[in-house]
Amino acid sequence: MGAAYIVDSEKAKLFYGMASEAGEGKTVIVGHHNPDGDCIGCLTGMEAWLESAFGKKGVMIVPDNFPDYLKFMYSTDSILVFSRQKDRSRIGEAIARADLIICMDFSALSRTEGMGELISKSGAKKVLIDHHPSPETFAGLVFSETEVSSASELTWWILNALGPDSAIPFKAKESLYTGMMTDTNNFCNTVYPSTFLMASQIADAGVDREKIQMEIMNSFSEDRMRLMGEMLLNRMRMYPDLKAAVMVLDKKAKEQFNYRDGDSEGFVNLPLKIKEVEISALFTETDGFIKVSLRSKGAVSVNRLCRRYFNGGGHERASGGRLYMPVEEVEGFFEKCLREFLHSGE
Repeated sequence: MGAAYIVDSEKAKLFYGMASEAGEGKTVIVGHHNPDGDCIGCLTGMEAWLESAFGKKGVMIVPDNFPDYLKFMYSTDSILVFSRQKDRSRIGEAIARADLIICMDFSALSRTEGMGELISKSGAKKVLIDHHPSPETFAGLVFSETEVSSASELTWWILNALGPDSAIPFKAKESLYTGMMTDTNNFCNTVYPSTFLMASQIADAGVDREKIQMEIMNSFSEDRMRLMGEMLLNRMRMYPDLKAAVMVLDKKAKEQFNYRDGDSEGFVNLPLKIKEVEISALFTETDGFIKVSLRSKGAVSVNRLCRRYFNGGGHERASGGRLYMPVEEVEGFFEKCLREFLHSGE
């Protein structure tokens, strides 16, 4: 890839036409389960652009709640949450009457939880904007690129490809920068020349990057900080011969530290700061399943590891999945699977 991701201008124009033809309130923008900064950033960035370009608001939807520290972004108070009973009928109606559905930051409809069937059955035109490998073929127009930092960065280059007649508003720049910054862990991983070019262009536009970093990185609760200390001191288990570390966040710890959605964001990256650790795993107990988060540095593909053993996938060095077993069995299962995987040489 060169200095910037080059978007097919004809595809970009086709997207612009779809967006311009959609009726007022009939563009739905959908994010994924466990929405992170990239998800919320690209949703609010796209909504801000739609309003600026066409004077029409989009309907933003996510499957479940997102962290409080992301709520400083433009228009997050209008995001509908499918897991909230009060939002379900509004979401069903919005999807049913939509002219256009823009799916952002996920490659499979299963990542939208119970909304997948609603989206699949909708007669609306569908657009996919995503940076994960192996996208499903549910959308008529697909922007899929793995060599960009984030869906927010990909959205930035798509909107730039539309030229000066479709300027990106300041609010969208703030949101897209936030999404890119969080998905790269503040430029620590999965960055490309295009990522720095995007950051430079947004800085030139006057976006206050320090303010955004303060909102994201210095707005945690005391409970969250104490939970992080508990995880590192008492719940991080090392496997020196495997160059791995694992942490398990169970419901007991959640209750003890008044856990709120997003409080464990970034925990999985912490063991990678240890020189000898090349693979980090965080297992989080939820209602009905164990959430799996895997990270790596070096040559190990946690994408393949996750696909093989943990019912998921993602990027080569950042993946997620699910397990369906008692939380007490998770550590032993992880060790067994990792030994087998490394022995296989995959």
